[in-house]
Amino acid sequence: MTENPRKLLVTGGAGYIGGVVAARLLNAGHQVTVLDDLSTGFRAGVPDGADFVEGRIQDAAKVLDPSFDAVLHFAAFSQVGESVADPGKYWRNNVGGTMDLLDAMRDAGVRTLVFSSTAATYGEPATVPITEDLPTAPTSPYGASKLAVDHMIGAECAAHGLAAVSLRYFNVAGAYGGQGERHDPESHLVPLVLQVAQGRREAIAVFGDDYPTPDGTCVRDYIHVADLADAHLLALGRAASGEHLVCNLGNGSGFSVREVIDTVRQVTGHPIPETVQPRRAGDPAVLVASAQRARDQLGWQPVRTDLADIVRDAWTFAQSLQEDA
Repeated sequence: MTENPRKLLVTGGAGYIGGVVAARLLNAGHQVTVLDDLSTGFRAGVPDGADFVEGRIQDAAKVLDPSFDAVLHFAAFSQVGESVADPGKYWRNNVGGTMDLLDAMRDAGVRTLVFSSTAATYGEPATVPITEDLPTAPTSPYGASKLAVDHMIGAECAAHGLAAVSLRYFNVAGAYGGQGERHDPESHLVPLVLQVAQGRREAIAVFGDDYPTPDGTCVRDYIHVADLADAHLLALGRAASGEHLVCNLGNGSGFSVREVIDTVRQVTGHPIPETVQPRRAGDPAVLVASAQRARDQLGWQPVRTDLADIVRDAWTFAQSLQEDA
């Protein structure tokens, strides 16, 4: 339990990451209200003990009042391909909605924000590991919308004294407290491979096996969702008036697509057929984070770094969903 319980609004708290963070906040003794329109989240994703308000980001003004201490903002559309096909949807929701949220926070006198940002703001970096001072050059409207929000938050801090931390995630996986990935459609590698293990998908597609990596497949940085959630609690305590702190969150080491598939085979005991497909446009060979700033500024240290443990937690959650179906 925390010595300083806070009243917190979690936007997008019915989604995967927002739901896990909300659960961790409750476990730490905070009072949590979840605002989510359930367009991509699930009512079952709202942890027990949280107050729930069904609504969009634009409805935050109806929820916030001076009794709230901070907002943790996860509500966003996040499908890269969809953002390319329908960019207006992403500008209206991710950018326009966050502008409305910042206005509502200012009007209510709520002066602390932790924002769910993304490594997609960097695009295809020339060097790895990726540090926060590298140029940002997103390759999709999704990444661009998140970067635009980071710029908005920075301006709000400078002009109005907001205390804000943006956390740029790399690949998030695993499960915590009965909460895990249940996207529809699913686009993330770990749950997709687990669907093959469950017999829900015939094979996993490997997009390119001729990259300049040890096994020819792309390498990505995977972080356990519970470690990610811990960083949000630390960010709440670190946020300082007038300052916008931006931190990467990752393990600092990468796993290849084939390593992930092999680990799922080991954890589940199921064969995982795979098909090699052509490379996808814009897929860098290696994306690995430097999270040194999060360590230095937040005191954050990921502890669930073993890929098998991450996959094992995700597999337990995936099986629970299949049993409930």
